[in-house]
Amino acid sequence: MVSSHDNYKETEELLAKAQAGDSAARARVYEANLGLVYMVMERFKNSCYDYEDLFQVGSVGLLKAIDKFDFQYQVRFSTYAVPVIIGEIKKFLRDDGMVKVQRSLKENYGRIRWAQDKLRSELGREPSVAEIASTLDMVKEDVVTTIEACQAPAYIHDTLPRDERGAPSLIDRLGDEESNIRLLERLALREALSKLSDREREVILRRYFKDETQSAIANDLGVSQVQVSRIEKTAINKLKEMLG
Repeated sequence: MVSSHDNYKETEELLAKAQAGDSAARARVYEANLGLVYMVMERFKNSCYDYEDLFQVGSVGLLKAIDKFDFQYQVRFSTYAVPVIIGEIKKFLRDDGMVKVQRSLKENYGRIRWAQDKLRSELGREPSVAEIASTLDMVKEDVVTTIEACQAPAYIHDTLPRDERGAPSLIDRLGDEESNIRLLERLALREALSKLSDREREVILRRYFKDETQSAIANDLGVSQVQVSRIEKTAINKLKEMLG
């Protein structure tokens, strides 16, 4: 019986060959990990996009993960690949959604942006919907509808509240996490955290999951706040690399 360790080792050997230009090895890794694409697609099954389109985009994400996989942190390929596949599909949904907006709405949105800039300059503040509508001789409801239809979706780091000290959430620091954190992202983050040193993991967990200050952590660990800041920065950079 082949152990999971042997499977991981074989996958890494194939990845190394693929990144060295071996197309056969690249194809083998792709075929062996297509299940990741299907798994990720489950979270997008309620979108209005064709299943085959999403599969093609997810496949592109898988191939990117194969080409960019970093062996430095010794994580499973699936841990690295899943966020890459998710990111590729989200990028497609975001960009393609903008393209598919009706031409009339896009034209109106251009006028609204012009009016916003003009009124902002004249008033020295953000204009209200009523002021924009009056400037363009539009109905207020149409202004709101157009803005909602054409603006890019908000990301979680734009909408999540910061703590009272103004410290960003962990997702703020890692970037590019859209909507609610789902099971796949939690699994990937959990495994990535397990690859940090004990001290790095403790700092990250206490800073971003328990909302503790650097000063409090420094006092407990018997180090300076500057040292805690450096540990935190190093750990964040490692997590960024591991999560692709």
